[in-house]
Formats: sequence, C-alpha cells, structure tokens
Amino acid sequence: MEKDYFAHGTAVIDEGCRIGKGTKIWHFTHIMSGCIIGEHCNIGQNVVISPDVVLGKNVKVQNNVSIYTGVVCEDDVFLGPSMVFTNVINPRSHILRRDQYMKTLVHKGATIGANATIVCGNEVGAFAFIGAGAVVTKDVQDYALIVGNPGRHVGWMSEYGHRLHFDEQGIAVCPESNEKYKLTTEGRVIKLKKDDTTSSSTH
Repeated sequence: MEKDYFAHGTAVIDEGCRIGKGTKIWHFTHIMSGCIIGEHCNIGQNVVISPDVVLGKNVKVQNNVSIYTGVVCEDDVFLGPSMVFTNVINPRSHILRRDQYMKTLVHKGATIGANATIVCGNEVGAFAFIGAGAVVTKDVQDYALIVGNPGRHVGWMSEYGHRLHFDEQGIAVCPESNEKYKLTTEGRVIKLKKDDTTSSSTH
C-alpha cells in the first residue's frame, strides 16, 4: 500500500507505527514500534522516537531530538534542536528500570527551545515557552515563559510567541495577533474572548 506520508530513504521506521497523512520524516531518524504520529508533522534529521510515544497533529521536531517512551505531545508542539526528554528519574546503568518509566505531557502549542531538557514526570502547559538550554524540573503553567537551570518562571507568552506585558487591570495584548490575555488573581494567564475583558477561554 502506498504511504500517505514521506520518509527519507535513510530513515528507519519499525513495524507497528501509525503515521499520519502529510507527515515528513527526514535523514537518519528512527521511529520505533508502537509510536503514534499525527498528520502534518515534521520530524527532522537524527531524531529518535522511542516505543509508544504519541505526537499530535502538526508537531515540529527539529534535528537531534530524543523523545523517550512515556512522552505525549499534543497538537502544534515545537521541539527545538537537540532538546531532550528523560523517562527515568534515577537511572543507573546496572539496574533495569523499564517498568518505572514516567509520563511527560506537553500540551497544545507549547514550544521547547534548543538544548532544553524536560525532566520526566512533569507537564508543560498549553502555549508555554521553554527557553533555549532551560531545564524543566516541575510542572509549567499555560503561557508561562521558563528560562535557566533549574528552569524558573520569568514571564508569560502569547499564542503567537510574544512576551506579554500586563497593565494595572491585568490585561495584556499580543502585538501580532491583537488577542487579549488576563493575569488572574490566582496567578494564571487566560486568553480572553474577542472584545471581552472579563470572560475567558482555556485550553
């Protein structure tokens, strides 16, 4: 049966994978058994996707990324060059811990920058932005901007990837989309419905 996705001739795709229409898989990448990859993803060069990983639609995986068993990425996630996930919290070479893999969930629209590390067992919120080289050691809120090692929360980002600056009423406007966001009294950011400064929509 003719494939409805593209795989470069050097890519290795194991049996038992499900790969969505329009996805592109590039040089020297290995997709292991049991993976589910959504439609219109782009998987770069020298990527390893371990068994049973799930990627949603339109996920962009840049070169030299390792995505280990236990990772789930929702739609529109961006994984920057050479970033890495882990799946065991206390690895030892001489101790087998395949039955102790921890789950990592990356929510819709999140960006993880080049050379960042996501320590297993944590969630990255929708449209969060993890800066280059950051090390995420705890859950990340929706729209949060995280930098450094260990990663620290230094601000908020819009869905279009712009830093949000809130006024005295806790309202910020994305300079590209003109969408409005509100910083709640609970310390969360929500996107407001069009032309509304009180109601909100969440992911």
